[in-house]
Amino acid sequence: MAIFQSRTFLSRSFSTLSSHPLRVCVVGSGPAGFYTAEKMLKAHQGAQVDIIDRLPTPFGLVRSGVAPDHPETKIVVNQFSRAAQHERCSFFGNVTLGSSISLTELRELYHVVVLSYGAESDRVLGIPGEDLIGIHSAREFVWWYNGHPDFKNLDPDLKNTDTAVILGQGNVALDVARILLRPPTELATTDIASHALAALEESSIRKVYLVGRRGPVQAACTAKELREVLGIKDLYIRIQEADLLKAPEDEEELKNNRIQRRVYELLSKAAATAPSYPRSGQRELHFVFFQKPDRFLESDERRGHVSGLHFEKTTLKGVGGGKRIAVGVGQYEDLECGMVLKSIGYKSVPVDGLPFDHQKGVVPNIRGRVLRDTSGDPTLLEGLYVCGWLKRGPTGIIATNLYCAEETVLSISEDLDQGVLATKSGLPKPGREGLLHLLENRNVRVIPFSDWEKIDSTERRLGSLKNKPREKLTTSEELLQVAME
Repeated sequence: MAIFQSRTFLSRSFSTLSSHPLRVCVVGSGPAGFYTAEKMLKAHQGAQVDIIDRLPTPFGLVRSGVAPDHPETKIVVNQFSRAAQHERCSFFGNVTLGSSISLTELRELYHVVVLSYGAESDRVLGIPGEDLIGIHSAREFVWWYNGHPDFKNLDPDLKNTDTAVILGQGNVALDVARILLRPPTELATTDIASHALAALEESSIRKVYLVGRRGPVQAACTAKELREVLGIKDLYIRIQEADLLKAPEDEEELKNNRIQRRVYELLSKAAATAPSYPRSGQRELHFVFFQKPDRFLESDERRGHVSGLHFEKTTLKGVGGGKRIAVGVGQYEDLECGMVLKSIGYKSVPVDGLPFDHQKGVVPNIRGRVLRDTSGDPTLLEGLYVCGWLKRGPTGIIATNLYCAEETVLSISEDLDQGVLATKSGLPKPGREGLLHLLENRNVRVIPFSDWEKIDSTERRLGSLKNKPREKLTTSEELLQVAME
């Protein structure tokens, strides 16, 4: 095929050559994956786009990450569903990259492979006691209450302690605090997993500490999330007035960042209007600043279980370029608790044949084009792209992935225009037919979008019986059984 300089001509050429369509595979069906598929379908009128996901269910963190009491955030699944139902798009669930099919095989089947499978692991603190019972990552806890099949059996102990510590002060940390402190009756009409609702109804937790290394000026949450947790009914809020004192550098930060300024104002107002002490039995939320965990403490009564944390007080130290980091000052204190949730960041995981920057937790790339290695060598892996958290790290909101996908799809379009992919795009590829043939030979039970619609319908029907938007099926066995009916 000739190298076309005009994208319009190129797109039209693919649409007219029906025997040689542009075959695109997107790995991961979260926001990054669906936005990529949507943009590819629009940009290239003849492209066939297949989305694969290791779960039988689509939508990634919209289903398993967004809090159950945030239904408005989940409305985006309607847009994603329209993309999946597009005549040139297919969704195939229950297909795992690495075991069902290798990256090398995918690249042989498709002209373009876009990896957007997100971050399915967690950063670690690397301090003593981190493996004690009662310590979980916030991701695990979120997946548990959202009915993710991997963590249905997490079974966090909410009965044997009245105090939980959350390490981190970002939006995920606030989500987790809100779920622990909100009256369960308010959660009963959401799509929270039934096993989580049952555990929360019997929870003994009355105090939650949100602990950050830095100060209130640097708190990583948004004003919307903060306002929501501060607005929980009958909740005692505790913020040390001393923590709210601002240094000149803090004033400069606030002046330049409207979001941080609003967060600081909300914290200040909450501190000023809170009563001195909680009432008997009142639930409590404590914001703790300028503390970093030094080690986890083991219980004397329950061997192997966490009983608290040993914290070191911090201060912010300038390291040049206007940047400041939290450093310990050698003063320590203990905080007793029976459960710890680490909300210190998600981490992506590599697959065979994929270059990976373990330090940054991302695939090395230039505007979505995957680099051959992490050395800084600009050599690209032809036809291989990346989008979402795997591309930029676990940051941003759902809409951030829209702009991320636009950039990656623009890179693909430029490469097609400039003939970078010409040797591949000029030859027919097996694409969807080759993928399904290979998976059938390996006895992989593929879940197309029509089977997901059966799951969706069943969950909605079960939910309607309990005045819930849906009752999630939370095991792979249940999901596959309904899909096969």
